[in-house]
Amino acid sequence: MAYQFISQAKLPTAHGLFDIHVFENEAKQEHVMLTVGLPTDEKIPLVRIHSECLTGDAFGSLKCDCGPQLNATMQMIQAYGYGAILYLRQEGRGIGLVNKIRAYALQDQGHDTLDANLLLGLPADARTYEMCRPMLDHVGVTQVKLITNNPNKVDYLTKIGVAVVERVPLLVGVNDFNQNYLDTKKQRMGHLF
Repeated sequence: MAYQFISQAKLPTAHGLFDIHVFENEAKQEHVMLTVGLPTDEKIPLVRIHSECLTGDAFGSLKCDCGPQLNATMQMIQAYGYGAILYLRQEGRGIGLVNKIRAYALQDQGHDTLDANLLLGLPADARTYEMCRPMLDHVGVTQVKLITNNPNKVDYLTKIGVAVVERVPLLVGVNDFNQNYLDTKKQRMGHLF
C-alpha cells in the first residue's frame, strides 16, 4: 500500500512546539508524525511509534498507559531536541474503537486484554507498521533511539532498514486500574519493563 505526504504545519502544544506532518494511504487513512529538530545530522533522534488510543490519549483512561506514554514521549523529545512520534491510526491494537470497547466489556468480566480480543475472534495484535518507513524517509531518518517496551517494534523497524541503535524503555502511568493490563503485556506479549 502506498503512503504519501499531504501537508505540514507548526503545532504549539503544552509540551512545546512540534511540526505536524500528515500522511495518507490509498484507503484515505490518515497518519500523523510530530517532529522536533528534524531533519538533522547532529544526533540520532528519539522516535516513538504510538498507535492511536482515543480512550487513553484523549479521555485519560486509566485502563491503559497510552496517554501517559504519549505525554512523556512529547516531553522527552522536547528535552532532547531531536525526535519524532509516528502516530498511527490503528485504534485498539488495530481492531478499531467498537471492538476495543467490546474487549473492555469482557475485561470488566475478568478477562485479560489478550483473551478479550481472542474471545471476540480477533487477533491479539492487528497493527501494521509499513507506514513507518515513508514517514521516517520524509524527514531523512535512517537510525533511531526507539522509545518502546515492545520488542516487536524494534524487530519491525530493523526489518525495514531502520537501524535501532538503542531501545529506550518507557514506564509511566502505572495505576491500580491498569496493573493487570501491564502484567499481561509483560507475561503474555513479551513487553520489556
